[in-house]
Amino acid sequence: MISTLVWGTGNVGRAAIRAVAAHPALKLTGVLVHNPDKVGRDAGELAGLDTELGVAATDDIAAALATGPGAVVYAASGEIRPDDALADIVQAIRAGAVVVTPALYALYDQQNAPAEMREPVLKAIAEGGGSLFVSGVDPGWGNDVLPLLISGLGHTVDVVRCQEIFDYTTYDQPDSVRYLVGMGQPMDYDPPMLMATVPSMVWGGQIRLIARGLGVEIEEIREVVHRRALETTVSTELMGDFEAGTQGAIRFEVQGIVDGEPRIVIEHVTRIHASCATDWPAPHSGAGAHRVIIEGRPNIEVTIQATDEGGNHSAGGNATAVGRLVHAIDWLVTAEPGLYDALDIPLRPGTLGRNQP
Repeated sequence: MISTLVWGTGNVGRAAIRAVAAHPALKLTGVLVHNPDKVGRDAGELAGLDTELGVAATDDIAAALATGPGAVVYAASGEIRPDDALADIVQAIRAGAVVVTPALYALYDQQNAPAEMREPVLKAIAEGGGSLFVSGVDPGWGNDVLPLLISGLGHTVDVVRCQEIFDYTTYDQPDSVRYLVGMGQPMDYDPPMLMATVPSMVWGGQIRLIARGLGVEIEEIREVVHRRALETTVSTELMGDFEAGTQGAIRFEVQGIVDGEPRIVIEHVTRIHASCATDWPAPHSGAGAHRVIIEGRPNIEVTIQATDEGGNHSAGGNATAVGRLVHAIDWLVTAEPGLYDALDIPLRPGTLGRNQP
């Protein structure tokens, strides 16, 4: 059994605790929290389980890492605190742990990551003998291993298109939704996530991963962004009201150009309510989906929808990201210490019949 520490108990961390507890090769031995109100509470309670797991949460990072966990699932946010997240992850690697995390976008395509992100990780690996695998859902399996898998079913491939289509009505991250993405902001507001070069910074690595898997060279990466305003005020249960005339939907593409044409495309269609931009792509059902479209011969389309925590699509997406990471831990433990990406690590199967605690 691989002793495993879950660092963070937010939207991703809750799913991580459940996934680690359910995995037959892993043993949950620690939970790190930032909120002092969570210190001392049982991991099962923090994960929304009906049973206790016998692991009390702590905010003592040094003590938790001093126990020598074989693996760390780093589930704390890295979107608005990348430097702090990198420092945390380096500390865990230096302690000898295999670390898996969705937190650092720059390291999804680790071969092309900036030196200031890559070098501290490689130094920690050399010193401590740990490893790092960074992945998620989108960016993550939805635009690396899944499209490459599906492309192998065709005779010819003209365009690979990966879509994330999502209605944020049930989301519970107001800071990200309102300020990072800009929902509910005036149409002259410049959302940080949509600023020039930012989509390429986040998803450009996925374009390069797909290209590497297909054996083609990317000539350049382009960005195309569209925004729509809400026609009427809408209310959400968890994030309050979003006023008419403010941003209600965004649609953008990150395009990998091959032979002068966009041949590898990652597209996002995001709404704060289903009534906005109804002419844009929508899920076949429910509030969200990840879709891969292979244009070629034959044309192939695969749509994946996931739900968790009472049917919530955003929770389902978080759970699939965690599943990809947690299932990689036992592979990483047997591999040489190193910095890995999605093309290095096979998509690992789940375990049939293993019941959630």
